[in-house]
Amino acid sequence: MITATAPGKVILFGEHAVVYGRPALAAPVTQLRAKAELTPTSEPDVLLVAPDVGRAALLSRTEPNNPLAAVVRIVETHCRCSLSAGYTLSVTSAIPIAGGLGSGAAIAIAIIRALGQYLEQADSFTPEVVSRLAYEVERLHHGTPSGIDNTVIAYERPVYFVRRAPQPLIETFAQARPLRLIIGDTGVSSRTKDVVGDVGRQWAADRAEFETIFDACGRIAEAGRAALAAGDLPAVGALMDENHDWLRRMTVSSPPLDALVGAARAAGALGAKLSGAGRGGNMIALVTAETEAAVSAALLAAGAARVMTSDVGA
Repeated sequence: MITATAPGKVILFGEHAVVYGRPALAAPVTQLRAKAELTPTSEPDVLLVAPDVGRAALLSRTEPNNPLAAVVRIVETHCRCSLSAGYTLSVTSAIPIAGGLGSGAAIAIAIIRALGQYLEQADSFTPEVVSRLAYEVERLHHGTPSGIDNTVIAYERPVYFVRRAPQPLIETFAQARPLRLIIGDTGVSSRTKDVVGDVGRQWAADRAEFETIFDACGRIAEAGRAALAAGDLPAVGALMDENHDWLRRMTVSSPPLDALVGAARAAGALGAKLSGAGRGGNMIALVTAETEAAVSAALLAAGAARVMTSDVGA
């Protein structure tokens, strides 16, 4: 059996604005991973299994938009080979679905890595290649994805990302001190494609307003990179707070997200913001060893479905 995994991700600064060419910072959440297990068989088809959601299907009978089948077909096209028979592919994930933590990209990348091993081409499936293939999958699901999810998950390192043609700017960034983040899950699902599309419609209706918002978010991302390089965690936290305020102005926050952000701040977090598409999903809070327990308890008391801890750059 072949096994491959991929982490989740959080966006530290710059979600939504990154779609419009502003910089963003994101980091992998290595404590939460998706896993693909490929078992060779002698069957004339491929069995696709997703036990987390109780689904199984034969590749030959799947619809074109089946998320697991789409990954297989994209890898087939890339390799100019057939992957339509002779194995079972099972996918599981500890990453909450539709929560802004990159579950779709992580599942796709775990599958791509497993198929690379199966084809005995793992060395040619570099992070750049894996990211590009996963971006093709993301386009099927999200329409106009920024590219940041597939990038940070494929490279498994914190990245500074700017979407531009013909290739995005991708840089790993210096970090003087690790970050301890608490991730608070609202328990509310959010479709990235829908939220990104709505922001796009608002931008088209009032470009001056939204360009101002995006410019501010871009400046925050740049300042966040500098604060991380200097190890200035209070400054990082203050920038998280400011970024959340601009995301509220963008109308992508929600009462559950605002409640969790407010609870984290009141309990002593250095800063807190939504992370990802918004209107549900997750928020992040920057904490210290002294405030971690209090912030976790406050988030649960404020209605978080669950809380998770992630160390970034440790």
